[in-house]
Amino acid sequence: MRNGLVQLCAWAAATGAAVALSWLGVHAVLTGAAFEQPTALPLPSPRVGGTPHSASATPDPAPTPTSQSPTQPAAPNATTTTAHAPAGTPPARRPTPSATATSTVRSYPIPGGRVALDIRADKASLVSATPDPGWQMQVWNGDQWMRVDFTRDNQANSVFVYWNGHPPVVETAVR
Repeated sequence: MRNGLVQLCAWAAATGAAVALSWLGVHAVLTGAAFEQPTALPLPSPRVGGTPHSASATPDPAPTPTSQSPTQPAAPNATTTTAHAPAGTPPARRPTPSATATSTVRSYPIPGGRVALDIRADKASLVSATPDPGWQMQVWNGDQWMRVDFTRDNQANSVFVYWNGHPPVVETAVR
């Protein structure tokens, strides 16, 4: 009986030490990590008199697919991000830009996913890119352009936005 009690105490002490050591290691790593809650952009408020704001009164025109595919971007200062979307995965998020009178958030659905962009007078930024289940997503960023690709097997569809000295232009390519 006494031998079993000693073994039980030794097992409990070893298990407690292992749990404490694991917790301290995980806690040290996660202490510096920032987990931001997604924030919603404010909707345009109606004008006085109950008439809707002019930007929300007319729907955005649907993006027109183009059959031309530009060359693969190869800028030395470009960054690339890749994501896979199993079913039920929340969208990839970046810091949400604040909506102002000079910015408009637009969504561009294409086969394979949906891209939301904050379009301003002189630049554009990615709000979110959500691949459909079974599709992969890849994002390229440059100083004056951005490209989001959705791929699956031999299919590839893209959203391009560029603003080199002019207001942002958004093009979609469905291949």
